[in-house]
Amino acid sequence: MVTMTAVLGVMAVGLGLVLTPGPNMVYLVSRSVAQGRTAGLVSLGGVAAGFAVYVVAVAAGLGTVFTLVPAVHTAVKLAGAAYLLWLAWKAVRPGGTSPFDTGAPASDPPRRLFTMGLVTNLLNPKIAVLYVSLLPQFADPARGPVAAQLLVLGLAHVAVAVAVNGLIVLGAGGVAGFLARRPGWRRAQRYVLGTALAGLALALARPAAP
Repeated sequence: MVTMTAVLGVMAVGLGLVLTPGPNMVYLVSRSVAQGRTAGLVSLGGVAAGFAVYVVAVAAGLGTVFTLVPAVHTAVKLAGAAYLLWLAWKAVRPGGTSPFDTGAPASDPPRRLFTMGLVTNLLNPKIAVLYVSLLPQFADPARGPVAAQLLVLGLAHVAVAVAVNGLIVLGAGGVAGFLARRPGWRRAQRYVLGTALAGLALALARPAAP
């Protein structure tokens, strides 16, 4: 039903998206730096639950909307590209910040950590815009029910997002300390992320081949 090419495509694009700075990364890094890896992993559980909500939402109807009204799909893609360009500007502008430039918020209990991870993901405009525009591009109505394809593709995306975010949680403390001692590296990291964001924005905005 779903080709391996489509699955790998979703995983590759998902990898690029999860490595770009946004609310999820900032929240996970901040909790990991402030409270340790366990707190970061609990927060990641909430973020993963948020991804699951988006998968169900897309499979339940958004794919049908995009198929019936192609203009909506195009509008969502352009909105996602514009948002990525805005994130790129935030990263490279003078005085821009890195997701590893975090403070030390007060400690929170596990239930609050999970809930905040869930809410952060659900209210994340990057996910809300880009996630619903990514999966339908890899679904092919000729290969069977679109909803089932979107579910499989969504699970592939979630697997990549959770795995990469887990590595970010485990390495956040060390990376934050490394960058804090080396302002030049921190500045370079911002420019690398900004360039990646701009590249993804251009790829997302590119018209589909006829």
